[in-house]
Amino acid sequence: MSENGGGKEALPLFETKAAKGRDAYKLFAFTVFVGVCMILVYRLTHMPQPEEPGRWAWIGFFMAELWFSFYWIFTQSVRWNVVYRYPFKARLSSRYEDKMPGVDIFVCTADPKLEPPTMVINTVLSVMSCNFPPEKLSIYLSDDGGSELTFYALVEASQFAKYWIPFCKKFKVEPRSPAAYFAQNSGSRDVAFAQEWLVVKKLHEEMKMRIETAIGKGSISKDMKDLHEGFSEWNSKVTKQDHQPIVKILIDGRNPGAVDIDGHILPTLVYLAREKRPQWPHNFKAGSMNALIRVSSMISHAPIILNLDCDMYSNDPDAVREALCFFMDEKRGHEISYVQHPQRYENITKNDIYSNACNVLNKVELAGADGYGTAFYCGTGCFHRRDSLCGRKCSKDLKAEWNIVTDQTKKRNVNELEEASKALATCSYEKGTQWGKEMGLVYGCPVEDIVTGLTIQCRGWKPVFYNPDKAAFLGVAPNTLDIALVQHKRWSEGFFQIFLSKYCPFIYGHGKIKLGGQMGYCVYLLWASVSIPTLYYAMMPSICLLRGIAIVPEASCPWFLPFAYVFIGRNAGSLAEALTCGDTLKAWWNSQRMWLIRRTTSYFFAFFDTITRQLGFSETTFAITAKVVDDVVLKRYEQEIIEFGTSSIMFTITSTIALLNLFSFAWGIKIALLDWNLRAVEHLIPQIILCWLIVMINIPVYQALFFRSDKGHIPSSVMFKSIAVASLACLLAVC
Repeated sequence: MSENGGGKEALPLFETKAAKGRDAYKLFAFTVFVGVCMILVYRLTHMPQPEEPGRWAWIGFFMAELWFSFYWIFTQSVRWNVVYRYPFKARLSSRYEDKMPGVDIFVCTADPKLEPPTMVINTVLSVMSCNFPPEKLSIYLSDDGGSELTFYALVEASQFAKYWIPFCKKFKVEPRSPAAYFAQNSGSRDVAFAQEWLVVKKLHEEMKMRIETAIGKGSISKDMKDLHEGFSEWNSKVTKQDHQPIVKILIDGRNPGAVDIDGHILPTLVYLAREKRPQWPHNFKAGSMNALIRVSSMISHAPIILNLDCDMYSNDPDAVREALCFFMDEKRGHEISYVQHPQRYENITKNDIYSNACNVLNKVELAGADGYGTAFYCGTGCFHRRDSLCGRKCSKDLKAEWNIVTDQTKKRNVNELEEASKALATCSYEKGTQWGKEMGLVYGCPVEDIVTGLTIQCRGWKPVFYNPDKAAFLGVAPNTLDIALVQHKRWSEGFFQIFLSKYCPFIYGHGKIKLGGQMGYCVYLLWASVSIPTLYYAMMPSICLLRGIAIVPEASCPWFLPFAYVFIGRNAGSLAEALTCGDTLKAWWNSQRMWLIRRTTSYFFAFFDTITRQLGFSETTFAITAKVVDDVVLKRYEQEIIEFGTSSIMFTITSTIALLNLFSFAWGIKIALLDWNLRAVEHLIPQIILCWLIVMINIPVYQALFFRSDKGHIPSSVMFKSIAVASLACLLAVC
């Protein structure tokens, strides 16, 4: 049926509303901009003469503030245009209940050690049990680790699904990840529910125990292998980086016998491990996604695709229906390419110690970019129109046919489909084709999802950013500082490479994407570049304080007003945004600390590595962040104690900056109070205050350096190096 099936007078399936207070915010931002301009004028008109001390430091501050000003304009561009989306799933159900399109769901995993199979199958089970016709639902697990342990876990999940899915739908339980559900709920509603709850919980625990036992042994027993003929694919020659394509249909949704314990049809479930050979590039997650697109087109060929990371389970069983409201809207649905949900996490602490929740980013920045029609594809939690992923251009005459079942799918049995699909997952299949260029996810960039989204938008498609009150999907946020910084280093490095490539939004998107949308992209693509001025501002005020060089006018000087207004206005606005978006005051303070740490470590190394790569001195790598930590580390995370614990050079930089500002602050206080010479430092009071603020924000760093004895403290080797470097900087400054 075409998208016009609802009739000419049909009500829209979604609406878009502009955020309140946008005009007031524009006025506030304009006043801050005037203050920023006055600061730059002050720097130019009061620059020390060549023979005066501090001239080069002054020039450095001017350059840093100039770059901050440009970057600030980019961040404001998205804040001026915030919109929110509201789907009407009741209208969708009443109009299309019997004519829903098929949906293929892709779950990607890459390493059974870093991404435990028990976690992976909980994500799979959560989407298998969503509120959607099972005959229209197909779930694909892409195992880039090619592990028989992951395959075994999926076999177990296919059996457990026969009990879990009817239990979920009968009692409307949520969330529908078994692990998350049983951790949050007890079977205390009524006798009938309690009995089934106990049965299903026991089955889940037994399944989990069998899987973890197999993982502990590192192999699958013969009895377990007898459960499915698919285990014959694994032999002594199969390794993670060298194996044949493996496609196994564990549940065939076309088969009338593929039913749960209540006799209802089960969704199709497919395992895929694309071929890998040492001499062939595998293109990381983008290559995995492209193989999934091709294999799914052979087996189910649904017009809508949802892709999820393996740790991001479905938290809202109606998420699929809500997403379809955008695609199936009679007036605007035909031009929508994808519906992106924000990344939200189940393990965020009350005060968000590592600033993982990103509430302001989700509710303000990404929603603002959506106002320009440039919702970013984030790589997970995204519903795609298959046509847009496969290179098709958007046109006004495009009409979708939602219920297409190809003849090749109807006529072939499971074995024939598996064999035909394997040919689509070989290393050589893409050679000489447009896959990775004009079709599928784009190759060549570490953050291939951002480039793919940009490419799709440049073909005329309109993406949507949808941030519902109830999180559609929940993942696992980093629970150690090291993991959090490595993750941001990977992201910011990939972003900066995009900015320096042909895919720079100002070039690639020129004439195709609105200027505000181009600037919105660059808010993130330029994360790495902001590291240099931030490092300068985190260190040079302290060094100038030690040398007695004023970098800010005295409080009695009229030129002090723009400095004070911009500082207070920027922080007051940031605090107001955070509180409005649901953060606590302490969470905002923690975000300021993480803002400083990320920019001076993750983003700095991302900037350095990107430049060396551009010069040909290094190659792009892909790092998978661990999804699990031990119980002791988890307990400290829940207590909101920052986890250092390693000798990372990032922690050396963080500690050095903290100590340098502590030493300089102590020096300023000594002169002002102990020497009773307040007049001597009156012109330096703003710098003393700045050092004090950096000291206050780094209190957890000092605790980890000198007072903590747990394994999460900063190692002594880092402490000694930081003390030495900070002391040397102070000595050079005062000499």
